[in-house]
Amino acid sequence: MRRGSVPTIVVAVLGVVAGAAGTWLIAGPRHALALTADPTTHGEWVKFANATGDSIRAYVAYPERKDKAPAIIVIHEIFGLSSWEPTVVDRLAAEGYVAIAPDLLSPRFGLTPANPDSGRKLTALLVPDQVNADLDAAFGYLNTLPAVRKDDIASIGFCWGGGKSFRYATANPKLKAAVVCYGPPPDSTLIPGIRARVLGVYGEDDARINASLPDVERQMKAAKISFEYRIYPGTGHGFLRPGRKGSDGEQVEKAWTSILRFYHDALH
Repeated sequence: MRRGSVPTIVVAVLGVVAGAAGTWLIAGPRHALALTADPTTHGEWVKFANATGDSIRAYVAYPERKDKAPAIIVIHEIFGLSSWEPTVVDRLAAEGYVAIAPDLLSPRFGLTPANPDSGRKLTALLVPDQVNADLDAAFGYLNTLPAVRKDDIASIGFCWGGGKSFRYATANPKLKAAVVCYGPPPDSTLIPGIRARVLGVYGEDDARINASLPDVERQMKAAKISFEYRIYPGTGHGFLRPGRKGSDGEQVEKAWTSILRFYHDALH
């Protein structure tokens, strides 16, 4: 299966299983993702083309609601799309959003490698403008879905993906909101192009990222862009993901409460 593709019949069968059981499994040549079926009516792996015709692999999940929903693009860490990001997609779907996590390595390199270090090395080869173009493809794909309210779309990214969420806001004036989870800011010359509301989520013990926040806040204020952020005590870089400093404490749910409130205000 090239570029991490999953045969249509397998997806269909797994979808049926998901409706009948509490947990289901998606297996690939290098990944096996255990996903809970409870939060959504439907979660599946999809493929769509970017501007150059290359295939982007992504996980998308839908909420249980009778009307069209706003949508959120989930941008993975520097290690590529792992088994964790689809759980974020499911969580957002449980809150009423159509959510999608594109594998940004897939257009050039196929399925994200299982080895995190290998994924990190491949991610380092990605060109920022091409990442934006692939996020545009995800944005466009969401707009083709009948269940999505057209252009009512936001982003969220983690670590490397947090920086890409921030930078994507400079490139897509239609993006409604961007959440930056402990990611670096874009070049200051790009900040005036932001039209989205931006929320920053940062760990206390992460001076590498946090040292720039006063300057970022000043630049965003000068450009009259909505920017709010919070630094969560007792946490480090990447704390929203299990296994990182502070990931087993109360600050994780406090951060998610802030994120969901931000989306509610920006997308409803």
